[in-house]
Amino acid sequence: MQPEYGNLLADVPAGAAQEIFEPLLERPGLHIERIVSNGQASPEGFWYDSPEAEWVLLVSGSAAIEIEGQPGQHVMKPGDWLHLPAHCHHRVAWTDAAQPSVWLAVHHSAA
Repeated sequence: MQPEYGNLLADVPAGAAQEIFEPLLERPGLHIERIVSNGQASPEGFWYDSPEAEWVLLVSGSAAIEIEGQPGQHVMKPGDWLHLPAHCHHRVAWTDAAQPSVWLAVHHSAA
């Protein structure tokens, strides 16, 4: 088995029309991905409802997450992280339109 490596900030696409999801590591019960946002947000009325828990770190840019049942927006800046339990309804309220927002997302089994 060979080691795997990369750079989370290499070749960050700027100005993409859609968010870009890039798998970095997949194992049973674990999925790590880089997400690049360029001003995207969740569609109005859309809520994520994942059967897996998700830990997310904002590496660059800025963004805000709305969590169902919680007031306001959870505004994030580089270095901020958030852990969302499985089936925690959430949505991306906005991401920085002036620069790419790079996320490191770790999806894991809820158990």
